[in-house]
Amino acid sequence: MKKLNKILLIVLITVAFTSVDIFAQNPGPPPPPGHDATGNQEGGRAPIGGGLFILLGLGTAYGGFRGYKFYKKKKKNLVE
Repeated sequence: MKKLNKILLIVLITVAFTSVDIFAQNPGPPPPPGHDATGNQEGGRAPIGGGLFILLGLGTAYGGFRGYKFYKKKKKNLVE
């Protein structure tokens, strides 16, 4: 009975969240004709280079840490 209640709760929560309007907002009106690409624009092009390298570096460091931890565990098991 508890398992059925848990499944029913999961289904109800899923239906509740998928039935909500989760679409993005409309983009709004287009900019005026005199608005050029060099001016002040909303939603312009943001540089992602620095953040991308930080994320790649953190991912590499975490992968190296996990690999070293796995290596130490394997080495310990081989010694024993």
